[in-house]
Amino acid sequence: MRELAAHLAGWHAEEVEYALATVVDIRGSAPLPLGASMAVDASGAVRGSLSGGCVEGAVYDLCTAVLASGVPVRQRFGYSDSDALAVGLTCGGELEVFVQRIGAAERPVLETALNARGSAALVRDLATGETVAVTPESVIGSGGDPPESMAAFARSAAQQGVCGIRTIGCGASARELFAESFTAPPRMIVFGATVFADALARVGRLLGYRVTICEARPVFADRGGYPEYVEVVAEWPDRYLRTTEVDSRTVLCVLTHDPKFDIPVLVEALRLPVAYVGAMGSRRADIERRARLREAGVTAAQLARLHSPIGLELGGRTPEETAVAIGAEIIAHRHGGSARSLSATTRPIHAPVAAVERSGDQRMRSCGVSTSSGEPVSSHGT
Repeated sequence: MRELAAHLAGWHAEEVEYALATVVDIRGSAPLPLGASMAVDASGAVRGSLSGGCVEGAVYDLCTAVLASGVPVRQRFGYSDSDALAVGLTCGGELEVFVQRIGAAERPVLETALNARGSAALVRDLATGETVAVTPESVIGSGGDPPESMAAFARSAAQQGVCGIRTIGCGASARELFAESFTAPPRMIVFGATVFADALARVGRLLGYRVTICEARPVFADRGGYPEYVEVVAEWPDRYLRTTEVDSRTVLCVLTHDPKFDIPVLVEALRLPVAYVGAMGSRRADIERRARLREAGVTAAQLARLHSPIGLELGGRTPEETAVAIGAEIIAHRHGGSARSLSATTRPIHAPVAAVERSGDQRMRSCGVSTSSGEPVSSHGT
């Protein structure tokens, strides 16, 4: 849902009521992940998407009905041979969609979850629409103080980073809840303030990364030359990498073309448990770089993690085309894609959602990566 944060913030500021439709369950193949959302206001304005076009028309009608009645609705959409293009999912999967009206009681709850800097969770009762948000600092509910069972579930979802449906309680008191958790965005650190770095920063943002450009030469580390969403650091790359925070989702791209910068930072990078390490350069530069890294003590296993020359072989030449090639390689590496043309492969375009863990009525699965400040992160690759 955080892909809608900027749009919803505007509606909230104007106290606009709207209907919010969210994908709460997926069976088989689907274009977008759990939590994908679409909002419709009273004027008919639409923000967001649930399926890339397959079911939007039918969900729009549901939204207008819920906006008028205030009564939440759940509905499942699946492939239909007779009417696939009108309502069904031509990819063959099924979506379950929950639609609720968002008014004065729900707005602050959504804002709490969408604006949280750290881990957060948004939990909704799929019968009543009662909504609870949990962050490390607060718990807030649309109906006042939320039931402890609902708040506890929200805290657990935030800590474990999961999305999905779970039934809590039993018998007449049972409640079916949908949790959507959010984490801080992954980092992309680009070493070298070049024209390629500028283009890659834009691609990184598109992919949902928090982008930092690190440049050792202060004259080139000009903050004014980059958009506000890019952090620019004037520091030697290896020193910066030793002190900054990285994790298993972080991607490191070395674009400096200069061994005195490249080698020290790559020695550090290849020893870190990050998601991706790439370095720009010609074939000849790559051979020389690998030899220097071995001399610096980098092991064969560590060196095998290096993507150099960086990017996929797309044939592009411009900084923008190069940035797309790098971004494409990062996506393929993250999701295990073949990096081949779809026309040359036969496996499903959108891999079916992994088997759901079931324990009683529980249906939970890991969330895709989400971001703060309304920036999207794709949780699947094509």
